[in-house]
Amino acid sequence: MSTAFRLLPIALTAVLTATPAAFAGNGRGAPPAPPVQPAVQPVTATLSATEAATLLFMREEERVARDVYLQFDTLWAAAPPFAGIAQSEQKHMDAIKTQIDRYGLTDPSDPTLNGVFANTTLQELYDSLILKGEATLLAALNVGALIEEVDIADLEDAIAATENTDLEQVYENLLRGSRNHLRAFVAEIERQGGDAYIAQHLTQEAVNDIVTTPMERGDSRNGGNDMNADGRGAGSQGAGGSRR
Repeated sequence: MSTAFRLLPIALTAVLTATPAAFAGNGRGAPPAPPVQPAVQPVTATLSATEAATLLFMREEERVARDVYLQFDTLWAAAPPFAGIAQSEQKHMDAIKTQIDRYGLTDPSDPTLNGVFANTTLQELYDSLILKGEATLLAALNVGALIEEVDIADLEDAIAATENTDLEQVYENLLRGSRNHLRAFVAEIERQGGDAYIAQHLTQEAVNDIVTTPMERGDSRNGGNDMNADGRGAGSQGAGGSRR
C-alpha cells in the first residue's frame, strides 16, 4: 500500500482544479501557541519507512483540519462547531508529535505557521478547501465534514498498516475523535437547514453508521476527545450526540 495513503481523495479532484487562493499564512485565525509538552524519552525500537512516513503525514493532515477550522471560525463569526473542533485537532497534533519525538523523527513543518505545509498535496488541499468554504457557511460546514471523512479513511489505513501498539493506540483515539467531529458537522449542517447529508468520501453506509450512533469517549492524553453536537467538549449536557 502506498505510504501516502489517500493523500488526495478522489472526491476532491474537482475542487483542486480550481485556481488555488493564496491563503497560506494569511494571518486569519492564527493558531494557538502549542502547549508546553513534557520531555519525551526516545525509544529504542525503530519504525519502518512506511510507519515513519505515515506518522509524519498524519501530523500535517491533522494540522490541515486545525488550520481550516481556525480560518472558518474567524470567517463565519465563531459559528459552531469550528472553534471546539480546532481545539480537538490541536490535541490530535500533540498526540502525534509525542510519537514523532519518541521515535526520533523531525516535525515536517512549523505548526505555528498557519496554513503552510511541507507536503505540497496537503498545501493544495488546504488552499482549495479554504476557497470552497468561503462561499457560504453551509459550504464551510460541508468542507469540515469532508475533512473528517478523509481523516477517518486515512487513520483506518494507518491502523491496518502497522503492528506497532503505540501507533495503533494513538490512531485509534484519533479515529474516535474524527468520528465525533463528523457527527458534529453533520448535526450542524442539518441545524442550519441543509439537505440530508450525503457522503463525500466514505460510503454512505459508513457515514450513516457513524452519525446515527452516540458520541464516543476517548483518552484525551492520546488524542481522543468528546464532542457534543455543537462542537463543544463533552460536559453535563449529553455527549450522546443525538442528531438535530
